[in-house]
Amino acid sequence: MANGNQAAAKRLKMAERAQNQLDIHFPNIHQLWVWNRKRNDGWITIPRTLPIAMQAIDAQSKGAPAGHTLFCLWARCPDHVFMTIEHPATFAAEAGFTGVRAVDTWRKRMKILRDLGFLLSKPGPSGEFHYILLMNPIASIERLHDMKLIQDGLYSRFIDRIAENGSHGDLKAFREAWEADRLAKAAAAAMAAAAGAGAAPVPPPPPPAPTQPASPPPSTIASEPAPPALVPTGIAAKAD
Repeated sequence: MANGNQAAAKRLKMAERAQNQLDIHFPNIHQLWVWNRKRNDGWITIPRTLPIAMQAIDAQSKGAPAGHTLFCLWARCPDHVFMTIEHPATFAAEAGFTGVRAVDTWRKRMKILRDLGFLLSKPGPSGEFHYILLMNPIASIERLHDMKLIQDGLYSRFIDRIAENGSHGDLKAFREAWEADRLAKAAAAAMAAAAGAGAAPVPPPPPPAPTQPASPPPSTIASEPAPPALVPTGIAAKAD
């Protein structure tokens, strides 16, 4: 990333050159008509690549351009990339949406921005986009390029722009971080595949035990009593 002292010196030279040119070409302009972020309130810090990011977004959301919606988020953020949206109707109106479906239209644009990787969101009391984290446009544009979702001409302008404003080091850092992450994931997947290939096969379940034949039920036929002993006719039994 760019050295802080070098960047500060470059900004100072640019400011001095701009002031010299202003004194030559517009010497009589009153200071009240000139915006100065050190003197005026209500300013924000935004990435210089934001206009290119807006064009890339609009190219991927034809019929429902969402670039201006992103700009309104940056214009509303408190000089910090995290923000809380408590009144979606206000953001919808500033993005140019009116009518009874203004908030619904704004939410559709927000979904586009989230799908393209320009913000993260969490639900809250005001709905799906209550908590917002704005992503670095340099990383988001590079992600679009990696997914082949940005035109070559526009991406070429992006590369030229970050070279001009000294942020090409940021892009290099993103690329290195993403490559390291990809290598780590590939290594983890290879280890998991190797572990699965070397594991002992799981034996099949044992066959079910053979079924024993059921014993026949006991006979339900009552046994007949034995016939009584016959006493020969004419023979009397002796008395004890």
